[in-house]
Amino acid sequence: MKIAKLLAVLLFSSAGIASAQNISVGTGGTGGVYYPMGGGLASVLSKHVPGMQATAEVTGGSVDNINLIGTGKPYIGFSMADAAKDALEGKDKFTNKKVELRTLLVLYPNRMHVVTTEATGIKSMKDLKGKRVSTGSPGSATEVMAFRLIEATGLDKDKDVKRERLSAAESVNAMKDRKIDAFFWVGGLPTAAVTDLANTPGTKIVMIDNAAEVAAMNKKYGNLYYADTIAKSVYAGMTKDNQVSAVANILVASASMPDDQAYKIVKAVFDHQKELIATHTEYSSISVGIQKPGNSSVPFHPGAIKYLKERGAKF
Repeated sequence: MKIAKLLAVLLFSSAGIASAQNISVGTGGTGGVYYPMGGGLASVLSKHVPGMQATAEVTGGSVDNINLIGTGKPYIGFSMADAAKDALEGKDKFTNKKVELRTLLVLYPNRMHVVTTEATGIKSMKDLKGKRVSTGSPGSATEVMAFRLIEATGLDKDKDVKRERLSAAESVNAMKDRKIDAFFWVGGLPTAAVTDLANTPGTKIVMIDNAAEVAAMNKKYGNLYYADTIAKSVYAGMTKDNQVSAVANILVASASMPDDQAYKIVKAVFDHQKELIATHTEYSSISVGIQKPGNSSVPFHPGAIKYLKERGAKF
């Protein structure tokens, strides 16, 4: 009798192990927005989805996250819409290595920050010529969009700027040490690293307008970008609203993710949105109303569609 009970316990335990869903969440650098949002998402999934254990990982950003999904391991990740489109089509950084992505959720707009300080004298995109500039860390969609923005300005990324490849946090440290003159960062509001620089005693940040380049970027790369604003109240020291280029952020997964798993992830985000907002305010941007095929550069996952249709979304 004791042996039978022991066998039953072992069978039950092994079944539980077999049904466990371990998920890794690809985020970004520690100074950005993907990182706290990814930590919050991993916590919510682990706490509220039965059998799911999720872990957030620090990465270079969108490109790294997509490549991790492409390994076939159980990853979901944050990405900018332009990088995801490139992956799906096998272009640019994904040439000859297409990744079959699917959208779980449209998240929030990523605004392009072109950040400098008053001490550099830089006031426009054209003024970046000859300057020491960070265009984002390797494996980030910041780098992808920065290159496109520099090109749209009429500058050559290899010849006209002295280029560094730093994360947002690294860029801020380099600015403080006067090792670079400006940096690109595309992210949500507020971005912790930019807030840090803005609040540094003796430093007055200058946010360079870059909305005028949207038309040229869309003409070459498709209708991905749009003009947006960073209000002067977002970062200390801003004297006017910053007119910027922006792109959508999406949460992506492999096309091979089981439908029920995708359904549970999307449901958990909406069911526990208040908990997620406590980890970063950009979670408040997510709504059923913005979950539309035209708002993402890659198709929605069938599991996500099932849940969103139940909530009244039109597909």
